[in-house]
Amino acid sequence: MAKTTTVLAGATGDLGGRIANLLLDRDTRLRILVRKGSRRDKIDDFQKRGAEVVEVDFNDVSALTEACAGVACVISALAGLREVIIDAQTSLLEAAVKAEVPRFIPSDFSIDFTKCPAGQNRNLDLRREFHHKLDQAPLAATSILNGGFTHLLTGEAPMILYRFHRVIYWENADQLLDFTTIDNTAEFTAAAALDPSTPRFLRIAGDQISAKGLVDVASDVTGHKFKLLRAGSLRRLALLTKVFRRLFPQEAALYPPWQGMQYFHNMFSGCAKLEPLDNDRYPEIRWTTVKQFLARNVPR
Repeated sequence: MAKTTTVLAGATGDLGGRIANLLLDRDTRLRILVRKGSRRDKIDDFQKRGAEVVEVDFNDVSALTEACAGVACVISALAGLREVIIDAQTSLLEAAVKAEVPRFIPSDFSIDFTKCPAGQNRNLDLRREFHHKLDQAPLAATSILNGGFTHLLTGEAPMILYRFHRVIYWENADQLLDFTTIDNTAEFTAAAALDPSTPRFLRIAGDQISAKGLVDVASDVTGHKFKLLRAGSLRRLALLTKVFRRLFPQEAALYPPWQGMQYFHNMFSGCAKLEPLDNDRYPEIRWTTVKQFLARNVPR
């Protein structure tokens, strides 16, 4: 069977780089789109592994169309705000349509924003806006929703307060939250890119765990007794988010503090819960639980 070619935008990022390497592991023909001035070390590594690297201007639909010619699927792992999620991805989508590419995987990789009200989360509202364009395009789109990235529990989304042996939560300590490692997300995306039968949405979670569950996990992996710390109600969280955004707008930042608070609200409200899950679609994937991840990444 003849090999098909896959186009990947965003390969110089963390998730995109892992997707690229996994596709190359599968001996796939891979064409990587990069902006001029992108990191040479990463580009050189991909080229050494057999990837074709094309420098493009994401405002130039004609050049993008040429880069998308003859491919079976376009994957976007681009990360950013409006100029990326709306503007650059729209150009990439238009190019894919003009090049008659049959499939497109957008840069969603998030909690399930399709079930949450608009206006609650800036970054997810951008994805929702792009979906209006995507759903009108004459190609097959597949969005991969993976919940929160597991590594956020040790950094940007500090639910686990290691120093104080507490797990912070809002409103409901029993609410299940979805977490998936970047590696598992990349594995699933690479498999989906080579699967011509994917549906409009695929939902995955390496683990589903509550704040109460995190207490047990943190206690087990550290050997210290953790307890719950209730930060307040969801109503209070929404109010604090608005206050933080006014005081510290940082609108040009991808993840300012108030943006993380918006994600917490979506997750603890339950509106972003992923169900049903498609974890079994590619049985070769071995899912990493929160406990397994934290056991390897406990702050020292």
